[in-house]
Amino acid sequence: TRPMTNPAQEQRLEPGGHVVVVGAGIVGVATAIWLQRDGYRVTLIDRGAPGDGTSYGNAGVLASCSIVPVTTPGLWKKVPGMLMDPNGPLSLRWGYLPRMLPWLAAYMRNCHPERVAKTAAAMTELVSGSLEEHQSLSNGTDAARHVVPCDYVFAYADRSAYESDAFGWSLRRKHGFDWEEMAGAAFHAYDASMEGVADFGVRCGDHGRITDPGQYVKDLARHFEAEGGTVRQVSVRDFTRDDHGMTGVVTDDGELACDRLVLTAGVWSKELSAKLGIKTPLESERGYHVELFEPSFTPRAPTMVASGKFVLTPMEGRLRVAGLVEFGGLDAPPNPARHEMLLRSVRRAFPKLTFGETKSWMGHRPAPPDSIPYLGAVRSLRGAFVGFGHHHVGLTSGPRTGRVLANLIAGRTPNFDLAPYAPERFS
Repeated sequence: TRPMTNPAQEQRLEPGGHVVVVGAGIVGVATAIWLQRDGYRVTLIDRGAPGDGTSYGNAGVLASCSIVPVTTPGLWKKVPGMLMDPNGPLSLRWGYLPRMLPWLAAYMRNCHPERVAKTAAAMTELVSGSLEEHQSLSNGTDAARHVVPCDYVFAYADRSAYESDAFGWSLRRKHGFDWEEMAGAAFHAYDASMEGVADFGVRCGDHGRITDPGQYVKDLARHFEAEGGTVRQVSVRDFTRDDHGMTGVVTDDGELACDRLVLTAGVWSKELSAKLGIKTPLESERGYHVELFEPSFTPRAPTMVASGKFVLTPMEGRLRVAGLVEFGGLDAPPNPARHEMLLRSVRRAFPKLTFGETKSWMGHRPAPPDSIPYLGAVRSLRGAFVGFGHHHVGLTSGPRTGRVLANLIAGRTPNFDLAPYAPERFS
């Protein structure tokens, strides 16, 4: 295909053109809605129902301050001990290690302070203002009822534990985030459920939570359909193109013609992006949650319990406990021991908490080696765009990612540099 001298205008599609979005999680659904509002005909494709994948199982926090990657300086020294700790937040299915070694080597190289700073800067552009982005996306839809403004709290055993995280907090300060520190009685007055659990809290204001992430995405998708959009539940096999660029999507039900393609299929985008001619290293960072129904109390706001590396989020009739990192690929079944570990951690931290039924889940966070999503136009294939690899912040950054993709297709240049997110940066 011919090189593009002015990407924004070269890619511009006139309203009324047909765009196919592959992947119906929060990123894909948000992209579809923004495109629809710009006047495009949009077909949203996924092998499952909207909101049934990773978007269903996240912690439900609109975590605008979550700009610090897992790969912080010194991580490589901690990993062996973390892997040997049966109650630790990191685990590995050892038989999978040989397959992930190339990705893992690249991942660990990003522990250098300069690379961490680059990642934090890139993520700030996508996650800051998440609450407002979700409100703008859901305004006028049934999904708006799920978006709740709130604080986001980090609970530490004491001030020294907080100070041990100084590197991450300094990055947040550098990028304009502010917070309130609460010690002892002040923290317990803010949230009585933390008494006996943690003596130091950090309150990050202007955040939000989603009361039911899976249903939220489904409600957005239903709105998209009600406004004339098309949702198809079918697997994508390949893509078609001619000398001018993208021409269609090959599904199990045949070929679907399109003027533009957007790939937002999370961790499953790795294989599909190869069919677009680009290399996008990506690994599944398997995450777990346990839901506690009819809990005897809930925290005042979504809370990261630093001692156990898990997040507690109040939801509709239940408390979701989310966290952990497990490397084991896409095919291995969930490990029941990880769910049991989450329950033990909660019981240890909150011995007075009682609850009824529990429900467990495991899903796949899409993790690039540098923790920066693949976002933008595929420069070597006109008409193809991607938006995947959001690691821990897919829900948080979904609406802004979708807005960026819609703007690119409409020929509007985003107000920040997309170079760090380049889809072909590893090709």
